[in-house]
Amino acid sequence: MNISANNIILHSLDYSPEGQLQCKMREGELPISPSIEQLLTDLHRTYQSKTNKAFASFCEPTEKPQLFQHALEEEMSGKLDFVSFSQQAASCLVEELQKHDFAEQGILLVSKYSWTASDYLLLALLQNNESISVNENLELQESQHIETSKIQLVARIDLTMLARDPQSNRYISFIKGRVGRKVADFFLDFMGAEEGFDAKVQNQVLMKAVEEFCDKEALPVVKKQEVREVAFQYCNEQLKQGDDIDLSTLSEQMQESPKLEGSFYDFVSEDYQLETSFPADRSVVRKLTKYVGQGGGISISFDQKHLGERIQYDPASDTLTIKGVPPNLREQLKRDANLSPEQENEQDQRPPF
Repeated sequence: MNISANNIILHSLDYSPEGQLQCKMREGELPISPSIEQLLTDLHRTYQSKTNKAFASFCEPTEKPQLFQHALEEEMSGKLDFVSFSQQAASCLVEELQKHDFAEQGILLVSKYSWTASDYLLLALLQNNESISVNENLELQESQHIETSKIQLVARIDLTMLARDPQSNRYISFIKGRVGRKVADFFLDFMGAEEGFDAKVQNQVLMKAVEEFCDKEALPVVKKQEVREVAFQYCNEQLKQGDDIDLSTLSEQMQESPKLEGSFYDFVSEDYQLETSFPADRSVVRKLTKYVGQGGGISISFDQKHLGERIQYDPASDTLTIKGVPPNLREQLKRDANLSPEQENEQDQRPPF
């Protein structure tokens, strides 16, 4: 489903020859065109696919006025036009950047768009990248383009959720920086927001709840695997559609397919600190049906259904035994192991993984 663009404007952040960060502000919105719609659609899809998003909400009012929040409230109530709001937002960002040593510059995109049943405000600091192409005269020419697949400094506000539930702790989302990299933090600071809702933790608690629910129901191994598969398929489908995991819907699907007697929703409602709905986290969800681990130069991943069949684990010796090595790995091992023709023949007759 495509998005519907409502407003968009660009402002330029760069450094003067004296090293002072400055902002060149556009005085009018960009007209909505097919190319603008495509740009926003690409940014939206890239943002939706990011697994390192975190969630936040505006800080409680303090003695210091929250300029960005106030400007947004004015814009949402119709007291401030979109262009003026975007310019105030740009000024807030420049002021915040000047407090840090980050050499961040680029094109600040401010846009309002609609997707499914919600309205969003997108703020992204984009970079112009140079590229070389061949023109019609078969000459090389330089041009600039925005790489929408590599965005990092982005925040998005769910305006519909903010208006409906201002006490929520998750109507702001942003791309969380890598460990030790605090650059993304200034995006929260310039908006006057603080991190609140942790989607990854919610997903981890959900995975733990699924396992403990299976234990409580005393399900046999095959039935337990069915429950995991149903939960994985539901969460994965929500990921593809960009929708939240809904605990009541997940519970219904778990009862319908594996034909369970107990209610998963009732089970998690008793002792688990879970929201009724929250975004799925791909890195956590995949562990429902896979064993994944890495360390010491070794990375291993396999479907849980293979444990006890093709793959055996001996806790006493802390050893994994794999029967039926994947063909592409087998070829690498054979090439470097200097096997004799007879040994190669013997391995080739083993069943494929």
